[in-house]
Amino acid sequence: MKKCLVISLTILVINILSFNVMGQKEVKIEDSDTLCILWTSGDADVAKSMVFMYAKNAKRHGWWKHVEFIVWGPSQQLISENKDIQKEINEMMLAGINFEACKACADMYCVSDKLIDVGIDVKYMGQALTEVLKSNKKLMTF
Repeated sequence: MKKCLVISLTILVINILSFNVMGQKEVKIEDSDTLCILWTSGDADVAKSMVFMYAKNAKRHGWWKHVEFIVWGPSQQLISENKDIQKEINEMMLAGINFEACKACADMYCVSDKLIDVGIDVKYMGQALTEVLKSNKKLMTF
C-alpha cells in the first residue's frame, strides 16, 4: 500500500512539474532569452537602420542569447532584389542569427527560390508564429 502511495505521489509531482495549471507544457526557460523578430517591412532604410542594427548588436553584445527572424511579406521582396540586404543577412547568419521565411508569402511574391539561395529556411510559418506567440520568447515586429 505504501509503495503504491509513493509511486502515485511521485507521478503526481512529475505531472505538476511538467504541466502548468492550464494543462499545457511549461515554457522552456531558454525561450525567455530568445528574441524573435517578425520582419514585414519592405523599406531598406528601416531594415538597415533599425532592424538589422538592433539584431546584430543584440547578438554581438549578448543582450539576447538567441536571435531569430521571421521574414514575412514585403521584406521578402526586398531581400530578393537587394544585394546589400542579402549580404547583411548572410553576415547575421554567420553570427548565429536564424532566418525563416513564410512560404505562402514567398510563393505569392514568386521569391521562394531567391530566399532559399540566400540561405533562408522557407516554410509555412502560421503554426510556427503561433508557437512563438504562445511561448516565453520576446517578439518584435517591423
